[in-house]
Amino acid sequence: MLTNNLGYPRIGSNRELKKACESYWAGKISADELLATGATIRKQNWQLQAETGIDLIPSNDFSFYDQVLDLSLTLGVIPKRYQELAKTNSAIDLYFAMARGSQKEGQDVVAMEMTKWFDTNYHYIVPEFTKDQEFKLFSEKIIDEFKEANALGIATKPVLIGPVSYLLLGKEKEAGFHRIDLIEKLLPVYFEILQKLENENVEWIQFDEPFLALNLTDKERNAITYVYNEINKRFPKIKLILANYFDCFGENLSTVLALPVHTLHLDLVRCQSQLDDILESGQLSSNVSLSLGVVDGRNIWKNDFKNSLAIIKKATDALGEDRILIAPSCSLIHSPCDLELETNNATLTPEIKQWLAFAKQKTEEVVLLKYFASNEIDVSNSIRFQENTVANENRKTSTLIHNDAVKNRVASITTGDDQRENPFSIRRKKQIDVLDLPLFPTTTIGSFPQTTEVRSWRAKFKKGELNQQQYDDLIKKETEETIRFQEETGIDVLVHGEFERNDMVEYFGEQLDGFTFTKNGWVQSYGSRCVKPPVIYGDVSRPNPMTVKWSSFAQSLTPKWVKGMLTGPVTILQWSFVRNDQPRSETCTQIALAIRDEVVDLENAGIKIIQIDEPAIREGLPLRKEDWTTYLDWAVKAFRISASGVKDDTQIHTHMCYSEFNDIIQNIADMDADVITIECSRSQMELLDAFADFNYPNEIGPGVYDIHSPRVPSSTEMVRLLEKASAVIPVDQLWVNPDCGLKTRHWDETKKALIEMVAAAQQMRIAVENIATV
Repeated sequence: MLTNNLGYPRIGSNRELKKACESYWAGKISADELLATGATIRKQNWQLQAETGIDLIPSNDFSFYDQVLDLSLTLGVIPKRYQELAKTNSAIDLYFAMARGSQKEGQDVVAMEMTKWFDTNYHYIVPEFTKDQEFKLFSEKIIDEFKEANALGIATKPVLIGPVSYLLLGKEKEAGFHRIDLIEKLLPVYFEILQKLENENVEWIQFDEPFLALNLTDKERNAITYVYNEINKRFPKIKLILANYFDCFGENLSTVLALPVHTLHLDLVRCQSQLDDILESGQLSSNVSLSLGVVDGRNIWKNDFKNSLAIIKKATDALGEDRILIAPSCSLIHSPCDLELETNNATLTPEIKQWLAFAKQKTEEVVLLKYFASNEIDVSNSIRFQENTVANENRKTSTLIHNDAVKNRVASITTGDDQRENPFSIRRKKQIDVLDLPLFPTTTIGSFPQTTEVRSWRAKFKKGELNQQQYDDLIKKETEETIRFQEETGIDVLVHGEFERNDMVEYFGEQLDGFTFTKNGWVQSYGSRCVKPPVIYGDVSRPNPMTVKWSSFAQSLTPKWVKGMLTGPVTILQWSFVRNDQPRSETCTQIALAIRDEVVDLENAGIKIIQIDEPAIREGLPLRKEDWTTYLDWAVKAFRISASGVKDDTQIHTHMCYSEFNDIIQNIADMDADVITIECSRSQMELLDAFADFNYPNEIGPGVYDIHSPRVPSSTEMVRLLEKASAVIPVDQLWVNPDCGLKTRHWDETKKALIEMVAAAQQMRIAVENIATV
């Protein structure tokens, strides 16, 4: 029996990678210093896993920005707009330009599109394919990192996204072909990679094919069969692990069981039933092993050894120990690094901490499970087994978790609680009369730049170096300056800037019962952006108003409308580590009721426009279509519960970003938000096609510039996007806004971009007036 890890966090225990990347982008450190930081993190990760006792330690799971972008560079999938950069820039600068765009020394190149990695909050850079796409080995990162580990005396298992999943992760940038048609041109480069690894005496290679958890077409399944038969013909000695995660194989199972691979990895956290399906099918080849993903790679709860050992025993009884690998369910990049760093009992109490396990602890759990399963011992006498049992039992019986008042309120919800008083057509007339906004009204998504100075105030306040009054005075000053800037720029609907907020989910979690927090529980969201998800351990309720104070203050400064800014229940759920002892739908409804109370309080305080952000609603969609309806029913209902306590003339906005909407457009319409703002700039307004084809009835703000890139687009560029939008959406339904919040940007670029954005809206108004005059 072996232990197998699919991937390890690459941010560093203290976010060393984030700090190094941002320092490099700012010109504060050299490329060599950045690369040295990466080498140090890789070394620490490999040595930690080796010392813990992991048998199959991954390499090539490290990335400076994104593993899909790494593979695009490896395979030479570099869009034409970067070809000149490739001639004049280093590989690392080309790489970052593809991820973030480039606007320097006369260059002005937009970034590649970014979207969510399946149903996680991790974002990947979308590969771009053309009909005549060529592939070549451009980067040898995977070979170099295998050799790098070997030099340290650690034999690793290189990890590679499989060719079918890689193609399906991308987009066709022209008509006339399907990207899966490129498989025969792509595969020779994979052969070249495998040959180089075989020359280095690689024993194991992990191919990730997470699309096997989705509903595939026959053509896509045939491509899977073709790929792995061809690989086996050429490299029969390599032990290939085919990894699927986040759901079952489903109807792809018979295809998978016929493949000539050494090991199949199963996510038995998301789909425990697939082990029985495989064992009972009688189709598993006698020379194929199973990697059992029994330790949850995506959540932070301690493993239940008793339950996991029962699963392992079922597998070993059927197949024998020598055909079993013990593993996390998926890569641990979705987990924080190390629970041992949580030393502040006031932040994370010992009672709750005993229920948790981060990436380092999860590797220890994997090794312990192997030890318990492969040794004829009475596990009940093991101290580690007893500790695990006690912790899990304590969690079930803890008085911290259950609140009868919350449960009773959820149980008493009526059908009217998720309905506005009147349909949008009636509400809209009232809102037009009250709000009196121009065509192409301009706004932002909510947050403004959080400078080092602003973050330092929050740190000093937490340390007691600033008292409440001093801290509030600083936030008031920053808020007023932001209001004045928006007024001067000509923005129509203002925001207060959210300077008092650390994170769009954490800020609310800190004020809700049933949540707790970590000090170092960071996980990567995209690039250098790390988030620290709250931990939902118990029933959720709102003891006091959370945002009314600052929204009311901002509104008092200006005669223009100021939006109240809230995070929606589904996003708070998705971007937290969620309790696993009750259905997620139940927890989401509890959060929705808490947000509903806040919405009503904002309206009572005179806030007439309230934004309830739901960027994660598409992210939470189950991977298999047969499971969509159940999720969408409770997710949409939760949003409507949160938004439906207000009068008709109060305008409800929502925001969504980096999602494909085509397949759930009816459900988005069912949310019944008066205005939806969406990310559209990186896709050049492609996402609006779904809204146009559907004839979306409510108002839409397609993002006209990409805030995840430091480049400042011109008003001309934004006008072109708005012209595209107005070709498919009536002009009286269109809003003008960035594609996401501005928290991570610098003030200089933010001010320049918003001035250009307002100019674009004004140009569109003049164009419409001229057409009307003619």
